[in-house]
Amino acid sequence: MSGKDFVIKHMNADHGDSLQLYLQAFCDITAREANGATLEDLSLDSLILRAQGTRYVVPVVPPMKDFSEARGRLVALHNDSLKRLGRSDVTLAEYRAPRGVQTVIFGLCLFTYVSCFRRSNLLPGSFVYENLGYKYVPDFAHFVYNIQPLLFPAVLGIHIFESALLAILRLKPLGVPFMSGLWCTWMGSCFIEGFGTFQRIAQIVKEERAKKGGKNL
Repeated sequence: MSGKDFVIKHMNADHGDSLQLYLQAFCDITAREANGATLEDLSLDSLILRAQGTRYVVPVVPPMKDFSEARGRLVALHNDSLKRLGRSDVTLAEYRAPRGVQTVIFGLCLFTYVSCFRRSNLLPGSFVYENLGYKYVPDFAHFVYNIQPLLFPAVLGIHIFESALLAILRLKPLGVPFMSGLWCTWMGSCFIEGFGTFQRIAQIVKEERAKKGGKNL
């Protein structure tokens, strides 16, 4: 197998993510349009790729002298693509649910949303008051009733702000497609619990970088 054929086979078998990045960065297409990209051909000055039935040309600048340079040049192209797209070197491909203390925080935040979105929920006779435990702690219910006009908007505003930060600073750089199922799951989780989502994503990124161990193409 020639060096050129080996590169094509290797890229298609193990680095489809890089091929998709090349197309997004240098051919100005979306992640959806680049999905399933394959390397059809390789010359010293360009890559010929196909995605969703369309053929694209990605230039190699400056041209390679021979195919022994391919690995280093493709690594450089990968890194340049990340930079152009404002992407991290890690792609977030999973949702991780809260555990331990984060589960408690998630539950408390969810309880606050359910019980405090309407002030009358905190009065005797309401479904929330009678069925979610407030009737056993009437003094606490009265306290929450008094602060509800400040408490609920504050919690809502903080979590909307955190969700916006999550979308801009974490999900987009980590390659999570806007409005995908994964995007909606992380956003919904952040809207409820807030900061815990940032902690779990940071842990996932740390684990993925450890797996890569500095390896590239």
